[in-house]
Amino acid sequence: MEPTSPWRIPDFRTLFTAATLSQFGTNVSYVTIPLIAVSQLHATPGQVGTLAALSTVAFLLIGLPAGAWVDRMRHRRVLIAADLARALLFATVPLAWWLHSLTLEQLYAVVLLNGCATVFFDVGSQSVLPQLVGRDSLVQANTAVMTLIAASNVVGRGAGGGLVLVLSAPMAVACAALSYLGSGLRLTSIHRTPAPPAPALAVRFRTQIGEGLRHVFGNREMRALAVTAALSNLGSQIVNTMLPVVFVRELGLSGGALGLFWAVGGAGLLLGARCSRFIAARLGYGRTLALAGMTLAPAGLLVPLIGHGPLLFLSGAGWLLAMFKVGMDNVLGVSLRQRMTPDALLGRMNATFRFLLTGALAVGAALSGVIGQLASVHTALWVGGAFLATAFLPVFLSPVRSRRELPEQLRETPAASDLPSGVR
Repeated sequence: MEPTSPWRIPDFRTLFTAATLSQFGTNVSYVTIPLIAVSQLHATPGQVGTLAALSTVAFLLIGLPAGAWVDRMRHRRVLIAADLARALLFATVPLAWWLHSLTLEQLYAVVLLNGCATVFFDVGSQSVLPQLVGRDSLVQANTAVMTLIAASNVVGRGAGGGLVLVLSAPMAVACAALSYLGSGLRLTSIHRTPAPPAPALAVRFRTQIGEGLRHVFGNREMRALAVTAALSNLGSQIVNTMLPVVFVRELGLSGGALGLFWAVGGAGLLLGARCSRFIAARLGYGRTLALAGMTLAPAGLLVPLIGHGPLLFLSGAGWLLAMFKVGMDNVLGVSLRQRMTPDALLGRMNATFRFLLTGALAVGAALSGVIGQLASVHTALWVGGAFLATAFLPVFLSPVRSRRELPEQLRETPAASDLPSGVR
């Protein structure tokens, strides 16, 4: 039987429109914050790496307990609070700029606290989706969400570069703050979010976190998906962290050119997300992930060739192909892991993945800054390209490669901590 289209579900449409606003804010700030650091506060490559690392280090600090917290809270409230917090944080940047008191230390604090709010938003949004659309419609829903994220990378990052040229970088950040505010207000229209199950008496966060870790790392397919995604994030973040330095200082190009380059990567994500269902229906879900990795991932080695003239276009083509592969991974990999996880573990499973994936972004940003400072920015690009080119191997060498269909919908089973003593 054909699954119900998620577009027929009002709450999914509400979540999608709110996510559109939120993604716009995320991508505008992605372009503008490092440009402020490089062009106005004269940050060094090491400081740019620190700024990028602080923007994602929250997933390493609170990513795992956030999953247990989210499983105990109403997801709608988590999403609204996270968006409002992000709006307030980014609003302080243009205010400080207007008062002539903006510092690099303030940017550090803003991106760190914004990362904390993003932890809860990301875990909550991925956990609420199966509840809103049902598991049979997950692939369609994830395709729509990943298409949105990819399109936002194109439009949002391109718009971010344009807003910098027209309004200045600090005022572009004000636009990002307004987008988060609009997203938070839109999320108040979601109605169908079930109350979290009451946890068993004396269940500790440590026990719940352990259940999520065992669920991910105790399954060969889940483990391979996690490691491949983490390596992809590590490589892409090493590259992305140094791109503002390359464009502004080494190539002498504008913030608009940087936004356009990032938009090309977003176009790759968009195409990969849109093509994933069509290709998986013919080749199988696992085979698609394996073959896409083997054929497209090596294009990441073209990115470090960036330079003037044709080299810029060759590098952009490599970035497009590498991100096409990531777009396919996101739709199919997320759908696989959601179908492998019962509802009671969704928050902790997603938190474990976000801990690994976004933690890899923090490590990649710090590593990029160190390499750029001690060696060169182009050396950092080569290291990132090497990770992108080889990240597919854990999935390629795992049972995922032979999986043609999504797993059967899991029966809801209690977590180990909810079972009577002695039953495991």
